[in-house]
Amino acid sequence: MGRMRENPRYNVISMRISDEERETLQVIMEHSHKSVSDIMREAMELLKSQLVPQQKAA
Repeated sequence: MGRMRENPRYNVISMRISDEERETLQVIMEHSHKSVSDIMREAMELLKSQLVPQQKAA
């Protein structure tokens, strides 16, 4: 049995990308030393911060 994680991730999403997009992703991975998953998570957070209004604390 595998190791228990503190924050397990159960959802898997796949997508098709062009050869050019794959090359771009490879360059990003090499320069950032991050996985595809980490890069995509950061991209989602960046888009979220741009598209979803931030709620101010009361």
